[in-house]
Amino acid sequence: MTDASETPRGPLAGVRVLDLSRILAGPTCTQLLGDLGATVLKIENPGTGGDDTRQWGPPYVKDGAEDTDLSAYFMCANRNKLSVAIDIASAEGQAQVRRLAGMADILLENFKPGGLAKYGLDYASLRALNPRLVYGSISGYGQTGPNASKPGYDLMAQGYGGIMSITGEPAGAPMKVGVGIADVMCGMYAAVGLLAALRHAEATGEGQQVDVALVDSQISWLINEGVNTRLSGEAPMRRGNGHPNIVPYGVYETADGHVIVAVGNDSQFKRFCDVLDLPDLPSDPRYATNPARLEYRDTLAEHLVPALRAQATTDVIAALEAVRVPVGPVQTLPQVFASDQAAARGLVLDMETEGRDGPLKLPLIGNPLHLSATPVTYRNPPPRFGAQTDRLDADDPFDID
Repeated sequence: MTDASETPRGPLAGVRVLDLSRILAGPTCTQLLGDLGATVLKIENPGTGGDDTRQWGPPYVKDGAEDTDLSAYFMCANRNKLSVAIDIASAEGQAQVRRLAGMADILLENFKPGGLAKYGLDYASLRALNPRLVYGSISGYGQTGPNASKPGYDLMAQGYGGIMSITGEPAGAPMKVGVGIADVMCGMYAAVGLLAALRHAEATGEGQQVDVALVDSQISWLINEGVNTRLSGEAPMRRGNGHPNIVPYGVYETADGHVIVAVGNDSQFKRFCDVLDLPDLPSDPRYATNPARLEYRDTLAEHLVPALRAQATTDVIAALEAVRVPVGPVQTLPQVFASDQAAARGLVLDMETEGRDGPLKLPLIGNPLHLSATPVTYRNPPPRFGAQTDRLDADDPFDID
């Protein structure tokens, strides 16, 4: 494992983050800040064994024959952090958090709205101690509104925010996305908001609260389908892998698997049809333009589906790439991480932590940001529970990496 003291720091070097969040949205946000160079102290509850996701396995990293508290789920969002065990329900714990908040630039929490007030750890209380503090609050529905008191989880956010209603096969049930995308995107929005507020605080000395909700974030990234609905007043239908505004665009069966085709304009459609030996389709008024193809997508599929099903995946990809028609494979996750592209882009990341008999390998996913002058850094592996609690006795617990 690389010595953290010898590892260059990123653009957020010197920024101090106090992380009271858990599960996925908040930890995704603070991991991103940590990757960019911030020092992140993760506060974990000693009464529960820490972040809930430490127990969300299998799989777990094993130390010999035994499972550790490093589940894959926990590790995916908690590198570049230091774990400090504090019971915020106790007077001592509250005093410890207040001390740390007085030193911090950013605090992030995802308790229910108002939940930290009884501990004196809400924004109003901590602002009095540290006026420049940027205080981030992540919740299901936000700090205001009729649903503010309701609990929020990724699945509920995907349901309430509408993405499930447009995901899945046309005749099937509403379907969630395969990962906790509402959580992850909320964490991304939170990171942007916190950094914007930090810039303001550095310029003026004035902190503020950043209120980010899972449901708000999910509604925001409905993007074109959301604006389609606002403009037309009509609820979009589920189209499986089809596109509401582009045809052909989707996943098609081949002789030995599946292929993705994304024909973005009429000239691409002509070249696409030439490859499939369907040269008459582009001159047919039903298919000559994208608006026409949208109207006649079902009859067009009657020509395209058998033509693609007759060819091998690699042959289709090679032929369409040769004529500059967007095309690609549908890879399994093992194929993704075995690909030369993932390796070249630094997405296959291995770190180490100490085990009883030597280092333990931690297989992770790299950060997708590539900054030419101040790249992301991987200084600290996902921490064991409470591993840095002794830092609380230091004059400056943040002065560690």
